[in-house]
Amino acid sequence: MPLIVVTTSPRVAPGLLSHRAWRAFQEGPVRTGSADHPHLPFLAEAGVAVEVGTPDPAALVREARDGTVVWLGGDEAFMRAVGHAALALDDPPVIEVVPGSYDLPGGRLIDLVEVMDRLRTNCPWDAKQTHESLAPYLLEEAYEVLETIEEGDHAALREELGDLMLQVAFHARLANERPAEEGGFDIDDVADGIVAKLVRRHPHVFAGVEVSGAEQVGDNWEAIKAAERAAKNDGDAGSVLDGVPMGQPALSLAAQLLRRAGRIGAPDELLPDEDDLGASLLALVRRAHEAGLDPEAELRATARRYRDRVRAWEALRRDGR
Repeated sequence: MPLIVVTTSPRVAPGLLSHRAWRAFQEGPVRTGSADHPHLPFLAEAGVAVEVGTPDPAALVREARDGTVVWLGGDEAFMRAVGHAALALDDPPVIEVVPGSYDLPGGRLIDLVEVMDRLRTNCPWDAKQTHESLAPYLLEEAYEVLETIEEGDHAALREELGDLMLQVAFHARLANERPAEEGGFDIDDVADGIVAKLVRRHPHVFAGVEVSGAEQVGDNWEAIKAAERAAKNDGDAGSVLDGVPMGQPALSLAAQLLRRAGRIGAPDELLPDEDDLGASLLALVRRAHEAGLDPEAELRATARRYRDRVRAWEALRRDGR
């Protein structure tokens, strides 16, 4: 006889259970170790009696040898103890795991929101942070993500993206403490905004618009952005340079300005004469842009090569060569 373990996800609304789980509850007595298990009211409504209490793991395993027992899971430590108890028997029962509910993609983001709430409430360091105090970490984490991409370290990329994601969750948690009339919002507002923007700017995906290729997608994107600027400014589309963050590193700033100006056909005579170092650097950025290269990435790659050569030279000096 089996011990049937029905697992459920805390990130799925209670009461939403698989057909196999509902069938399992009819195959034997149902037990659970938690009196506040979120599915209990729904099982009671369906006429499923559940005995609440945490039995001895070994006793539960022995009982399952004589007849089917259903365990509504939730306590991972208890289930590990059940597994060890079963392995200790010469004739252990079959343990069948029945998923009652599955996480949807993105379900663990709910955990991140919950953890962030607890940190903001219970951690003295997290409790005193502001948008301004967190700003340096946002830049730092973004650069660490960039470094893992440039190094091709995909294992580290996962961790660094998590650190960057934390910054988004943290700023949204801070904003949630303000009233809406004072610019307050929450993480769902952030997600809703970017979802709406992506849908709006991809009419070829969501609205049946036909495109000939990636170039037309880019043209449509710029046209939609211009319409958005006009809607925000009472019909004035403003400048194509609106929204360019002037505080970014100078090399990437120059590249972004040239890229945007190029989209509207800004004439070459607007470029400064190459009579100073800044103008010469801008001309180099323009050469990179015309070659389809990212000047920031190119300089960083060269800088890494230089770093490696200096380290190798240092090693030779230490070895006396």
